Amino acid sequence: MHDKKLLKTIMAALFASLTCVATMAIRIPIPATNGYANLGDAVVLLAAFLLGPLYGSLAAALGSALADLFAGYAVYAPGTAVVKGLCALAAALLLRRLGKRIKWAHVPAAIAGETVMVAGYFLYESTLLGYGLAAAGGIPANAIQGAVGAVAGIALYLALRRVPEIREYFGR
Repeated sequence: MHDKKLLKTIMAALFASLTCVATMAIRIPIPATNGYANLGDAVVLLAAFLLGPLYGSLAAALGSALADLFAGYAVYAPGTAVVKGLCALAAALLLRRLGKRIKWAHVPAAIAGETVMVAGYFLYESTLLGYGLAAAGGIPANAIQGAVGAVAGIALYLALRRVPEIREYFGR
């Protein structure tokens, strides 16, 4: 039992690092929002799908917040930690709920997670950052970010799921 928890903790740290790197490695600036599009959401979803709700959401929250800190978006780091953690949590819980009944359960799980991300950033920007309804201007960019993350995350999941050792360890 103790070894499994240690291994899950190590895997969560690995996924947090991968999330941070994927977020920072390829950044496509979005002038309308002063933000950027990236591949971090793909790893957020992959962490959710493979590690489950607890470890997946912790990895997503930590890795995404660290990327904001390293990239100079410190004001977003607390909101990003919550938003990406909830994104992964929603995706993991829905996958767990639907996984045995629906063959392609990772698709609605990814959509639900990314919907949480879009709504979460709108709420964070409109209330805590004080942008009000002007925060709605970021919704299209975040939706595109979410769509790219969902497609890439699902593709990675499907590819990795074919590896026997990964299927054996993660049981998904």
